[in-house]
Amino acid sequence: MSELIGRRLKHARERRGLTQAQLAERFGFKDRQTLAAIEAGQRKFTAEELVRDTEIFEVDVDCFNDSLRLVGEGAFNWRARKATDESVLRDFEEKAGRWIAAYRRYRNQDKTAPTTLKPRLPLTERSTYEEARAAGEALAREWNLGLIPAMHLEQRLREKLGALVLYVEPSAAISGAACLLPELSAILINRREPEGRRHYDLAHETFHLLTWEQMPPAHAESETPPRGGKGQRVEQLADNFASALLMPETTLAPKRAALDETDIHALLNETACELRVTAVALKWRLVQLGWLDRGDLLTIRDDKLRANGRPAEEQSTPKLFSAEFVECINEALFKGNLSARRAASLLGMTLHDLQDLFRDYGLPSPYEL
Repeated sequence: MSELIGRRLKHARERRGLTQAQLAERFGFKDRQTLAAIEAGQRKFTAEELVRDTEIFEVDVDCFNDSLRLVGEGAFNWRARKATDESVLRDFEEKAGRWIAAYRRYRNQDKTAPTTLKPRLPLTERSTYEEARAAGEALAREWNLGLIPAMHLEQRLREKLGALVLYVEPSAAISGAACLLPELSAILINRREPEGRRHYDLAHETFHLLTWEQMPPAHAESETPPRGGKGQRVEQLADNFASALLMPETTLAPKRAALDETDIHALLNETACELRVTAVALKWRLVQLGWLDRGDLLTIRDDKLRANGRPAEEQSTPKLFSAEFVECINEALFKGNLSARRAASLLGMTLHDLQDLFRDYGLPSPYEL
């Protein structure tokens, strides 16, 4: 606990732009070495000092001692509509941080611990879009994603990265996010988004998890980023990677001959349905491959293309969260490591809702109402 409090105290101090000497003076310490020892987890924080801490930073005590929160930990990248208010992202980030922290604490390490050697993409901000697409194609082969990569990407993220994938219900302005911790990676997807959009966001955030060290993404990115600048470059690389990952040339090759023989709108819609992507995304993928030129684009009307992957009646909304996450919470309850009320509060549910969630995943309820 001393290490946790010390780390969060340092984070709070740095966010306020205070030096150790300045904060030590506010605490009434004789020198900054006392504060340095607390931040390093070498000296315990007294109850009186903890109360003083909350007064200085104007926060609740949980900010410093609740292990089921991410405070000063985890880098987030949010994919949202342009002009989404930062407060919307911060509020949902607080909720998401609790879910990720709970999973980190209660997960069964024997089942979920990833390899210590995590794969990385050999790309930098100076990489070309062609190199990003080649990386997407290569990863599809290496991870054995098959002819329809969208169907297997989520499972490979769990197997190869030990990543937590959660289907959540944020503001409609948010489509997805990635979170990177030293010992855990997570991707959050808006489960209310259409299928094609969900798959593209999952592939896009996969790029960020695999390149975070060499080109950290912005905290928030618009689906239509402003022209120019470092942020746009990284996002365009991510988009090129995602496009090739979900629509590899080897899968599309048999369709090439039909481009001149079939109605282009029907072909794009049919192929997009097969690959679980949007027909508009497929159109631009064929442009990348050089199979469609500027003249072809003039004949294609986007209003005739299926914007959301398969027809709505063939799509299903993913269950809330994920099987591994819900099983983790369920097991923590059965072991007595987490109370039912704390779990319900953590997930923003009533106790009845929590029972329904367990039922959706075929899990027994560890309590009776």
